[in-house]
Amino acid sequence: MSDAVLLDIKNGIALITLNRPDQLNALNYDLIDRLMAVLDRIETDAGIGAVILTGAGERAFSAGADIREFSGTVRQGPNAAIRDFVRRGQAMTARFEAFRKPVIAAVNGLAFGGGCEITEAVHLAIASDRAQFAKPEINLGMPPTFGGTQRLPRLAGRKRALELLLTGDAFSPARALEIGLVNSVVPHDELLPAARELADRIMRHSPLAVGSIITSVTRGLNMAIGEGLQVESEQFAAMVPTSDLREGLAAWIGRRPPNYGGH
Repeated sequence: MSDAVLLDIKNGIALITLNRPDQLNALNYDLIDRLMAVLDRIETDAGIGAVILTGAGERAFSAGADIREFSGTVRQGPNAAIRDFVRRGQAMTARFEAFRKPVIAAVNGLAFGGGCEITEAVHLAIASDRAQFAKPEINLGMPPTFGGTQRLPRLAGRKRALELLLTGDAFSPARALEIGLVNSVVPHDELLPAARELADRIMRHSPLAVGSIITSVTRGLNMAIGEGLQVESEQFAAMVPTSDLREGLAAWIGRRPPNYGGH
């Protein structure tokens, strides 16, 4: 049996591929657990400055949760369903959201259910012009459970999110771009090059500053502005004694490109 998650590291970028193409890269428990293990592995690797997440095959980024596996858990009752399914999925999307290195989703096909929730949670997303999105959980008689009822309204606004959540209708990459779910839409063959180009533009900068910005935005987004400003101050204070800030200031004053230790 092939690995459910593939990892390829090249030029400081970790390419993670969801690898169940015959199942449209459905998120079964094994895949989620392996994905979390990969994030553990790369989190502290100083040689990795950015992460790209995509799906194997030509059809799907991820069509969502593995319904056959999940339905078996549901038959065991709410305690098992919350423990094994909901908490596992929410931990995955929360991990992407709080990851200190930028995570870029390269959405190459269907991004339904949990696949859409991953797209909501990661920091940046580029969609192929062949991609398709949906919040179809209502068709199963349930709400989204990996954060979709919370993150999509924050991205798209309450009324637009509710239309998608309550109808379950599929929507296009252009619609995903309009509501702020993705940053751009590119021709299918240009998807991974576009994701790598975006990662390279970020990796020109201090990795510590990148992590500070991600933390400030992620934590502050759900706070009152005063609390968010405190988070921003704390993240800046943590940068003050670092060599990255000294190098950035010296490079600006000296009118030269900064050197952040090879990143």
